[in-house]
Amino acid sequence: MYAQNTATGVPAGTTYAPQSYQPFRQNQGAWSSGLCDCFSDCSGCCLTFWCPCITFGRISEIVDRGSSSCGVNGALYFIIQWLTGCPCCYSCFYRTKMRHQFNLEESPCGDCLLHCFCETCALCQEYRELKSRGFDVILGWQGNVDKENRGVTMQAPTAPVVQGGMQR
Repeated sequence: MYAQNTATGVPAGTTYAPQSYQPFRQNQGAWSSGLCDCFSDCSGCCLTFWCPCITFGRISEIVDRGSSSCGVNGALYFIIQWLTGCPCCYSCFYRTKMRHQFNLEESPCGDCLLHCFCETCALCQEYRELKSRGFDVILGWQGNVDKENRGVTMQAPTAPVVQGGMQR
């Protein structure tokens, strides 16, 4: 009698976009910039030099796909730096996670070794990599998802058309 449609929870006539954001992939296997190309993004370089906890927080929020916040991870980075002077023991794991997500090579050496001896350069490279892959790092994960979903249009609901009006 009635056609059975699958209930999705999305109103009829709308386009549904899932809450995930996959920016375009480029240069599989290779980083978009070299480890020592810090000055190719002067603002990112200065931010990382003066406030590495902010750079790390922004990177980690995107690498974690929004499951952790920039503020929390940045604060943890700062506390580890303040207590031990060695935040690389925390930040190197995010480089590894990022490499696996984007299928990047582990170069020029291991992630922990790289962060231990070149922390600022490593963070700058990761920041540039996310930017080159289409992320607006300042917006964070949810901001990038919202920005991507803004391109999806939703059809406004319309009132049904009455044929011929009311008659008695």
